Amino acid sequence: MIRSVVYTPEGVESYDDVERARDAAGTTWVRASNATAEELDQVAQAFGIHPLSVEDIARDVRPKTEEFPTHTFLLVKTAKLRRGETTFEEELRTTQLGLFVGDDWLVTLSESEIDAAERIWASVGTGEARLLRFGPDFTAYRILDRIVDDYFVLLDDVEETIEEIEEGVLDGPDPGVLEGLNVVRRDLLSVRKLLGPTREAVGILARGDPDHVRESTEKYYRDVYDHLVQLVDLTETYRDLARGARDIYLNTVSQSTNEVMKTLTVVATIILPLTLVVGVFGMNFSGGPTNMPELGWQYSYPAVMLGMASVSLVMLVYFRQEGWL
Repeated sequence: MIRSVVYTPEGVESYDDVERARDAAGTTWVRASNATAEELDQVAQAFGIHPLSVEDIARDVRPKTEEFPTHTFLLVKTAKLRRGETTFEEELRTTQLGLFVGDDWLVTLSESEIDAAERIWASVGTGEARLLRFGPDFTAYRILDRIVDDYFVLLDDVEETIEEIEEGVLDGPDPGVLEGLNVVRRDLLSVRKLLGPTREAVGILARGDPDHVRESTEKYYRDVYDHLVQLVDLTETYRDLARGARDIYLNTVSQSTNEVMKTLTVVATIILPLTLVVGVFGMNFSGGPTNMPELGWQYSYPAVMLGMASVSLVMLVYFRQEGWL
């Protein structure tokens, strides 16, 4: 679907035809989302966009900034966290957005609707929010700023997830907790891989390298760049938190395992001398002066039981005094 608007001092006018929008006097914004190949070719030909740049929208490529004689091309990615019924069913979904900034026109291309672009589009023709009057480079900045703000929202959700997982870690070992931590760490790594190239791409705009970004707009891109630096730092912080929660979980599991092993060791140690006694007196020897004469004693069985109980009791007292129980 292709939508076009043109801003003039008299107001904002919508166009169904891309060619008419391009030739209109004013500042033009053309949006193409879920567009067919023919529609994309039409937009590319109308504004002189290189076919390889259009192909980049459909391929999974790094965020980047490229300079062309007639426009500046900025490719960024939006990210959204879709939650499932449990933490480890979270899914990070990304969508690519291409912004082509000319002297008096802006073209945005995406395979699906972008919330940030949709919100800016809704405000283009309303009162003081007629962004196109500030130029296509400023409108592109506003879209980019909304995308970056959405990353802050995403990281807030990740922080809440980490806090929930940390509470689960303290409650006791649970395989679901470890799986949730692995999902969070994977999502944070994916976000970090998105933010790094995006920061580099916006940094080019913030320095004023492209000819199609006015000097008056550079400070706004520098603000977005600062936000991206902050996002990268937050991502690293949350990765450290997730790593710390994972270490706590593994330590908790290890401690629990050690407690079980200690208990089993104590039990085995107590049983060992009892097993020896049972093994000795369980041999099939008849009573006699040389073959276990104590077997002929009428109190031999109670004496053995009492001795075994005494040994067990002494060992239990000793283990408790040593702090092993």
